[in-house]
Amino acid sequence: MIDIKSPADDTTGTTSMRDLEIVPVRNYGRWIAAVASLLALVGLVGSLAKNDNLHWDIVGDYLFADLIFDGMATTLWLTAAAMLLGLALGTLIAVMRLSSSPVLYGLANAFVWVFRGTPLLVQIIFWGYAAALYKYVKIGIPFTDVTFFQAETNTLLTPAIAALLALGLNEAAYASEIVRAGIQSVDPGQAEAAHSLGMRPALTMRRIVLPQAMRVIIPPMGNETINMLKMTALVSVISAHDLMSNIQDVYAQNYQVIPMLVVASIWYLALVTLLSVPQAWLERRYGRGTTRAGHVSPLRRLLGGTMERLGKNSKEQNR
Repeated sequence: MIDIKSPADDTTGTTSMRDLEIVPVRNYGRWIAAVASLLALVGLVGSLAKNDNLHWDIVGDYLFADLIFDGMATTLWLTAAAMLLGLALGTLIAVMRLSSSPVLYGLANAFVWVFRGTPLLVQIIFWGYAAALYKYVKIGIPFTDVTFFQAETNTLLTPAIAALLALGLNEAAYASEIVRAGIQSVDPGQAEAAHSLGMRPALTMRRIVLPQAMRVIIPPMGNETINMLKMTALVSVISAHDLMSNIQDVYAQNYQVIPMLVVASIWYLALVTLLSVPQAWLERRYGRGTTRAGHVSPLRRLLGGTMERLGKNSKEQNR
C-alpha cells in the first residue's frame, strides 16, 4: 500500500498547504485582446476629437441651451407617465390573460396582438392624426343621440397626449407579458394556501402572488424603462416638443445635423446612465438568494483582487 501524505500532515518542517502561493493561469490571449480593444477605442476617440466636421464649438453652444432642457423635461415626463400607464394597464391585461373567462382572455389577447404586432412608429403617427378618423370625441349612450360629452379630437389629442397614449399602450402590451411571466413563476401552492385561509382571488393576487412575482418582474421592467426613454425620440414625427423634436427644429434652421445629433446623443447617454444605477440596484435587491454568488463583474473582481493583495502585503509587512 502506498501512503500518500498531504503537506499539512508532514511533520518534517516542509511547507504546509496554507503557505503555498496559488498562481493563477496566465491568460495572455485575453490581455492581447484587451490591449487591442483599448488601442482601437483610443484611435476612434482621437479621430472624433480631431474631426473638424463635428464642429465641437456648435456642440458646446447648444449642449446646455434652454431649448434642449425644455425638450429633455418633456422626454422625462413622457418616459415616467408612459411607464406608469403601461405598467398599470399591463398588470390588468396580464391578469385578464390568466383569467378563466373566455371573454376577458380573448380581449387581452387581442390587445396584445394589435399593439405588439404593429410598429410603434405607426401607432404614434396614428394617434397623432386620429382627428382624420374621428373629428369629435363623444361620450354618451351608444346607438342613441344622447351625448354627455363632446369635444374636438385635435383639442383633446395634443401631440404630447397622442405621444403618451401611443407609448403607454404599446408598453402595456409588452409589460403584460412580463407581469404574466412573473405571476406564473410563483408556485401555485401559494395561491392555494391563501384560498384555504379564506382569501378572495383578488386579495390573493394583490397580497400574495404579485409581491413574490416582483423578483421576476422588476429587472426586465428596468430595461423597459431605459428602452422607453430612447423610444420617446420617435414622437418627433408628430412634433411633441421632446428632446429629439427640439434638436430637429434647430438643425432644420442651421443645417448642422451632425453636431446637433451629437448633442442629442450626449444627453441620451447621460440619462440612460442615470437610469442604469437604480436598475442595477433593483436587480441586486430582488435577485438576492437566486443569483450565483460567484457572478461578479470584471471591474469588481479587479478591485477586489487589488484590495486583497494590498491587505496581504500589509499583513506580511506587519509580521
